[in-house]
Amino acid sequence: MDERTGLVTFQGNPLTLVGTEAKVGDAAPDFQVLDGSLNPVTLADSQGKVRVLVSVPSLDTPVCDIEARTFNERAAALGDGVAVLVISMDLPFAQGRWCGAHGIENVTTLSDHRDASFGGAYGVLIAELRLLARAIFVVDAEGTIRYIQLVNEVTEEPDYDAVLEAVGKLTA
Repeated sequence: MDERTGLVTFQGNPLTLVGTEAKVGDAAPDFQVLDGSLNPVTLADSQGKVRVLVSVPSLDTPVCDIEARTFNERAAALGDGVAVLVISMDLPFAQGRWCGAHGIENVTTLSDHRDASFGGAYGVLIAELRLLARAIFVVDAEGTIRYIQLVNEVTEEPDYDAVLEAVGKLTA
């Protein structure tokens, strides 16, 4: 697998990203993750929709908690033609507990813990931590990556407005 350094830090310390680097204009790679019932979910399962793939290290951390709840709030206004998928290495049971505690209804949480299929396919698996880097990929209804935001410092939130602007361009 490819390794890239110098793109992401954790509290200022450089990390190594493992996997194939996804790029704007590429066909979005498929992946297999698990839903809360341990059923496999792939990118193809939401074919025909604009997909917002929100990669976070762990929902049980303050920044990821804020990020996922912010996307949940903002996803309500995006309509049925957009699927917001929050993907982490958390176990599906932990994701379900977190969603229940926070009333999450507008995003789907998915677990990459078993195979790191998403992390490897999109190049956001952190080698040193076996967690996912904080990143957002916007995939159009035809399956092409139209926007990528890789957050350089894992402990910082993404630029939500830039993500929603990218989604808006695809749904207008």
